[in-house]
Amino acid sequence: MRSKQATGHASALFTVAVWGTTFISTKILLADFQPVEILFIRFTLGLLALLAACPRRLRGTGRRQELTFAAAGLCGVCLYFLLENIALTFTLASNVGVIISVVPFFTAVLSCLALKESRPEAGFFLGFAVAMAGIFLISFNGARLELNPAGDLLALLAALVWAGYSVLMKMISAYGYPTILVTRRVFAYGLVWMLPALFAFDCRLGLERFANPVYLGNLLFLGLGASAVCFVTWNYAVKQLGAVKTSVYTYLAPVITVGASVLILREPITPLAALGTALTLAGLLLSQRRGRAEG
Repeated sequence: MRSKQATGHASALFTVAVWGTTFISTKILLADFQPVEILFIRFTLGLLALLAACPRRLRGTGRRQELTFAAAGLCGVCLYFLLENIALTFTLASNVGVIISVVPFFTAVLSCLALKESRPEAGFFLGFAVAMAGIFLISFNGARLELNPAGDLLALLAALVWAGYSVLMKMISAYGYPTILVTRRVFAYGLVWMLPALFAFDCRLGLERFANPVYLGNLLFLGLGASAVCFVTWNYAVKQLGAVKTSVYTYLAPVITVGASVLILREPITPLAALGTALTLAGLLLSQRRGRAEG
């Protein structure tokens, strides 16, 4: 049991480490791709990769289980990314970074309501407060604080949707199906939900774009690494640690982004960013060490 817990923590840490660097690939692709095009391509690649990795079918599911898979696809694959990307067109990236980081709080609330779990202990909320202070320093380092109601509300909805996805995956883990097959089914539903958005945003085929090795490389990274591999490792972490403990690792996303900016983009790290990083890591440790154990 202890080894599975350790593997769950390692899986969550690996997942967030990769997701924290995806902004670089997305930024490069946005020069010639619409956000919904990037999403559809990356999850299609992810679905194909998981199909190749485990070609056998997921059998024996009931109607209620399929509805849960469909809801997870809607929340974690379609709505979360669309809401986050649309929010970025209305508000500052720093606002979105802070608001999205309330995911663990929403996850704790939804877990209590939907899964009938007990309320987290004081350590969880103390860690949440410390981590949010750190994330605030990182996100608004050198930037102005500016409220944009429409964009900020969309970012808040994105955080709520991802919390819902984590809770749904905790419910799905109780079904006992292999994680790869579950993730593949969720991807399939997510792509179906995404189809209306493709038409709404007037997307084009544009096959000539795939001849660009830079675009192709970044799409493969997002599709195979950030989607196929990382959704499997995230869902595995939720299965082993529970929705709340796993969601706490989302605190690390801004920290990984700062590190990637320093190492890859050669951006300097400021004292405020360094302090914010330290506070965020401290908040993560407080939430994990003093928070309740989750089954």
